Amino acid sequence: MSEKKNEFLKKTPFRIKRYYAYILATIVGLSLPFIRINDNHIFLLSFDKKQLHLMGVAFDMQELYLMPFLLMLLFLGIFAVTAIGGRAWCGWTCPQTIFRVIYRDLIETKLLKLRRIKNKQKEPDWKKPENATKRVIAIILWSLIAIVAASDFMWYFIPPEDFFAYLQDPTEHMFLIGFVLSIAAFIVYDTIFLKEDFCAYICPYSRVQSVLYDNNTLQAIYSTNRGGNIYNENKEKIIFKQKDLPNEQDECTTCESCVTVCPTHIDIRKGLQLECINCLECVDACTTVMGKLGKPSLVQWSSTNEIEYNKKTKFFRRSTIMYFVALLIVLSLLFVMGGEKEHMLLNVNKTTELYKIEDNNKVSNNYLFLFQNTDSKKHKYNLEIVDNKDIKIERFNPFLLSPHRMRKKVVILSTTKQLVNDNTKDTPITLTIRAYAVDDPKISVLRKAVFVYPRADKLK
Repeated sequence: MSEKKNEFLKKTPFRIKRYYAYILATIVGLSLPFIRINDNHIFLLSFDKKQLHLMGVAFDMQELYLMPFLLMLLFLGIFAVTAIGGRAWCGWTCPQTIFRVIYRDLIETKLLKLRRIKNKQKEPDWKKPENATKRVIAIILWSLIAIVAASDFMWYFIPPEDFFAYLQDPTEHMFLIGFVLSIAAFIVYDTIFLKEDFCAYICPYSRVQSVLYDNNTLQAIYSTNRGGNIYNENKEKIIFKQKDLPNEQDECTTCESCVTVCPTHIDIRKGLQLECINCLECVDACTTVMGKLGKPSLVQWSSTNEIEYNKKTKFFRRSTIMYFVALLIVLSLLFVMGGEKEHMLLNVNKTTELYKIEDNNKVSNNYLFLFQNTDSKKHKYNLEIVDNKDIKIERFNPFLLSPHRMRKKVVILSTTKQLVNDNTKDTPITLTIRAYAVDDPKISVLRKAVFVYPRADKLK
């Protein structure tokens, strides 16, 4: 018995493993905005600069066709994780859960001794002056952390280097400061007062989890086969004491350890509930109790097939394979579309004047060209017509354009040759214009333009 007891108790609790996951997620979340490749960020959606930085590549607003692919990756990824591991995101990576653990388990429990890890549902007596004072201290400490968290959130929309530069002149950036403080205030309210009610009543993810679950989904699940039914089919509690269990083989001790440790205030023995965030605290609690009896936990991170039907959990099944195929397709499209980034953008618009007829039947059309250098280097740009030798470019000279800058140029296309002999109507002629960087042959874009040639009776 003692060997079995040691075997069950020596396992690292899921709570400790979660703490490692929280530390890793926090490090990644805080450091990611500061990591730069080729002077671009790993991820940045800058409304100020109208750019999206993705894996060190900067895309301008005209190239935000990548955003739908990123959103699809996000949702498909969460759905795939849910189908395999339940609400692992909620219990192991979600900022809401991490915030609650830092405030409740670290500040209130470890630092200020207001709570006990094993009893998350018991509220301290706030009427005691000592507890009230400690709570004020806890709120102050968490408010400071909330400001850092709010700032970190903004760093994904405002580069950290710009963010800190703006703070040096606060009077000119009161909107930014107010926005950060508003986010911090919400984090304080959410973490201290709203608590796990956010997961149960506000977060939409809990409402769709049951659609994504199947009998092979890993989740915190209580074994009624071993422990016995504590609740009836109507989810009404029928067993309060161990002596009331109908069968002597039922192993549940009715100690309620799995209940008191639950941060969302549920009883896992009732079955799947939308409040469950897969934090696995109940698994650790039951492992400790049953381990002392030399038995495995009645609550395990497992599947319905394995616990109730003694079938092996299938990780590779039709639903998960479809998710991974969809993820692979979207990821491939993202790389293909991202690889087609243009380091130069060009818009060609014709002016309101259709054409102008000068001496010697010279016909000219005016255009407004908008050049944008999306590269990180200065380039010299030039133009050429690639598919019509009879039309020439006038009033345009190669020019230098700094990184991430735009410039408008009026360009005149003209011809002295008779391109069309038609007395009935003006003739639109489609031509291709190539804009390119003189100093970098890789930078080149093609644009279509329409040259309007007048009907023959207008020519002299």
